[in-house]
Amino acid sequence: RLPLLGGEAEVRVLPGANRVRWIADTLVLEARPEADLGQLARRALQKRALAHFTERLDHYAARLELAAPKLSLSSAHTRWGSCSEESGIRINWRLIHLPPHLGDYVVAHEAAHLIELNHSKRFWAVVERLYPGWRDARAALRTAAATLPVIAPAAADRGEFDRED
Repeated sequence: RLPLLGGEAEVRVLPGANRVRWIADTLVLEARPEADLGQLARRALQKRALAHFTERLDHYAARLELAAPKLSLSSAHTRWGSCSEESGIRINWRLIHLPPHLGDYVVAHEAAHLIELNHSKRFWAVVERLYPGWRDARAALRTAAATLPVIAPAAADRGEFDRED
């Protein structure tokens, strides 16, 4: 099992051709015996994260009466998100493991940078308008960061996933 948006996703490993699919909140890894199950799981989680955070960015950009910029995912170790006029918004894909309101805070924070590319009082006023509970979410995010799972390569070799035959 893996944490997924405040709940849990069951992970099933079946023999197959190194494909991934979701059936509701079950992640099915169809893998060859030598497959890197961690890589397959990361790929599926990143795809799910991109869809989820794209929807949330669309929501917050619409509240600002702006077109949503390009969204891409990050694997940064020290940042949850970033915003740039050139490259758009980047959100750390691992936020998919946390409750949705924590990811929403990060998306709202980065969307606020579309108005203010700084951390001035005006910026925080935009964040407040988009996400009034941002202070609590920010504090909870700091605590929750320590609970994120690490999906390492060659997970099958360490018994982190159960393989079904």
